[in-house]
Amino acid sequence: MKQLSLGETNWQVSEIAFGAWRMDALSVDKAVKAIETAYDCGINFVDNADMYGKGESEQRFGDALKQSSVKREDLYIQTKAAIVPGKKYDFSREHIMNAIDGSMKRLGVDYLDSFLLHRPDPLMEPEEVADIFDDLQQSGKVRHFGVSNFNPQQFLLVQESLNQKLLVNQVQFSLMHTGMIDHGIHSNMADDRSINHDGELIEFSRRMGVTLQAWSPFQYGMFEGVFIDNPDFPELNAELQKLGEKYGVSKNAIAAAWILRHPAKMQVIIGTMNPKHIIDSCQAADIELTHQEWYDLYFAAGNDLP
Repeated sequence: MKQLSLGETNWQVSEIAFGAWRMDALSVDKAVKAIETAYDCGINFVDNADMYGKGESEQRFGDALKQSSVKREDLYIQTKAAIVPGKKYDFSREHIMNAIDGSMKRLGVDYLDSFLLHRPDPLMEPEEVADIFDDLQQSGKVRHFGVSNFNPQQFLLVQESLNQKLLVNQVQFSLMHTGMIDHGIHSNMADDRSINHDGELIEFSRRMGVTLQAWSPFQYGMFEGVFIDNPDFPELNAELQKLGEKYGVSKNAIAAAWILRHPAKMQVIIGTMNPKHIIDSCQAADIELTHQEWYDLYFAAGNDLP
């Protein structure tokens, strides 16, 4: 498994990360198998959130880790908080502190390697966030910090008040969610793809030395389903199949390799709990698509060049 430097630090983490948000659906025994399979494939990074399974995903992961052969110190464990589903996003001290304590208890750990603010709170006070992060770091509860789904200005608004460098921005990106690159390709045009929804997020992150973590790498829409082997996307699946046969890997591996091929050095978060699919997806780290193959997949996903 190839590794990358998280946010240009000395922290070396696997290019493929294990996303545990579906773990609440597993028995502890199956969760142990998923964790051990991911680790055996070279994955040393785990992503979770307090809202996944209403906390049950963190609980199941914590219970399974204790029974697994994997040591806590061999993993980089990250979680997120701030979403109160259907009600609000909350960066208040009371909410974040309680969320951190709850996550650590469910995960069965006495520190978090990384904590992310899950989605931007319009009512956020950067100075309050800075005080919270200082207390969390000084207490030893959290070592590093980041955000999720922030645009560049939101990122800077928080960063400028912090004593810590934000290392991560976790965002949706896949062959069927390409807005972050579409508007750049269609620069100086007036078509729909030229609309900038993200504020040059990829270019900003590269200049700031921030690691983008790509969530839902095999999904289309907003959790509408996977595009792999989906009959609604015949051209894309044909291209994935062709390249999969060339490199001797699955379609999932090719789809993940497409993200890894981008020079922004993103980290791909896979969400499968199926051991076979975990192994298949991990093979993406061993593939480097050619320049043309990257574009051919982009075209097969329904995109074009102006």
